[in-house]
Amino acid sequence: MNTPRFARHTLSAMVLALSALIAGCGGKDEHAGHDHGNGHKHEHRAPHGGTAVVLGKEAYHLELVRTADAGLLTCYVLDGHMESFIRIPAPHLSIETTVSNRTQTLELLPVANAATGEKQGDTSQFEARAEWLKTTPQFTGKVLGITIKGSTYTDVAFRFPEGNE
Repeated sequence: MNTPRFARHTLSAMVLALSALIAGCGGKDEHAGHDHGNGHKHEHRAPHGGTAVVLGKEAYHLELVRTADAGLLTCYVLDGHMESFIRIPAPHLSIETTVSNRTQTLELLPVANAATGEKQGDTSQFEARAEWLKTTPQFTGKVLGITIKGSTYTDVAFRFPEGNE
């Protein structure tokens, strides 16, 4: 192909610029809900449609899912992009909740899952049951403490169902 030199350089520059744009917007970022400065934000979606609770500077997330008819609160431990489940060895997770000026602690217990090979002591899923969860769609909460891959997060406040992002 006998393309003029100027056209080859212009085409190469356009391909390079387009590649950088696609990689910058489609690649993984370490911040959910952040703005690249180019006018659009990236949002990470909770895989079960639950409430996202950010740990640290987007290092990890918890996803809280309320099942009203069962009075159940399920917590999934996820990576910073909410794409992969992170197994932890915790015997339970404690969340302090406040509903109508009444504070109580939910102890979420580990859930085994034969399909994924998760078991108590090596799971990404925790659950707690409480009668008030059947009738209370909104509350404030605080994760009292969780350790994931050597990093500990304490007193992480959130609002349910809004989250803390």
